[in-house]
Amino acid sequence: MQVFYCGTSNKQLIPNNKQAVTIKPMPLSYNEYYKGRTGLTVGVEEVLFSKQTPYQQVEIYETDSWGKLMTIDGMVMLSEKDEFVYHEMLSHVVMFAHPHPEKVLIIGGGDGGTAREVLKHPAVQEVDLVEIDEVVVQASKEYMPDVGAWEDPRLKVHFTDGITFAKEASRKYDVIIVDGSDPVGPAEGLFKKDFFRFCCDALNDEGVLSAQTESPWIEEYQKDIKQVFTVLDEVFDVSYMYLGYIPLYPSGMWSFAYASKGMDPMEEQVLSRVEKGVSEFGGSFKYYNRAVHKAAFALPNFVAEIVR
Repeated sequence: MQVFYCGTSNKQLIPNNKQAVTIKPMPLSYNEYYKGRTGLTVGVEEVLFSKQTPYQQVEIYETDSWGKLMTIDGMVMLSEKDEFVYHEMLSHVVMFAHPHPEKVLIIGGGDGGTAREVLKHPAVQEVDLVEIDEVVVQASKEYMPDVGAWEDPRLKVHFTDGITFAKEASRKYDVIIVDGSDPVGPAEGLFKKDFFRFCCDALNDEGVLSAQTESPWIEEYQKDIKQVFTVLDEVFDVSYMYLGYIPLYPSGMWSFAYASKGMDPMEEQVLSRVEKGVSEFGGSFKYYNRAVHKAAFALPNFVAEIVR
């Protein structure tokens, strides 16, 4: 849900009608409520972009403290200031888990941030990014150009339904990353069993998958979270939840799914690849490192209970 508050200066008479006072304009703000009247407020300097597409409402704002902010259907997707946390954690945990990730499929991710992180890995030869809404990519390129790596020749963008693309995949991938929005509207199917079966079938024998799976604090999404991890346990040989902390996402704590056909993210060979990779090309990482990789899989008791 999204609400704006704004006003203009005007004169208002006090009850005795003898004195006029000036009411100062109310500043513009973005509000996302995730439980009753509880939510997030961000000061907005300017509305840069707003368009209702056939799929969703896409908006970009200039904020007073978080740089540019993108929302879809009134829900925060990313801000320039904190997007690195989400994109690094969604990408590098699985990219280092695979011994040699050459072919990567990103479902969603129209802002380009996940592709940017994936393309940092020198082994990568091809990245297919599947985004259902072309407007998301267009708006990102125009208003948040530094988020994506759109000029990299290894990146190919497909404007189509990600579920269908995974189902009909004509090639096998080493890594699949599901960078979808909340489980409503066009992203609802990204939390279903059939979709994860399609993804599993589209992976090589050493294939790994990651997905964003909402905040464990938000009661309305706990059912969806449990459903995803129940499905992953059924479809994949290995599955885990791991956590990251993103200031502008509801509650700050955010969960991710890791799944594979055999590779455990805590195996020593994976940790060695993380350490080596961070040393060699991780200079641009602002959040992710070997210690964060290990710690992300340590779940608080109440979180573990949701997926147990």
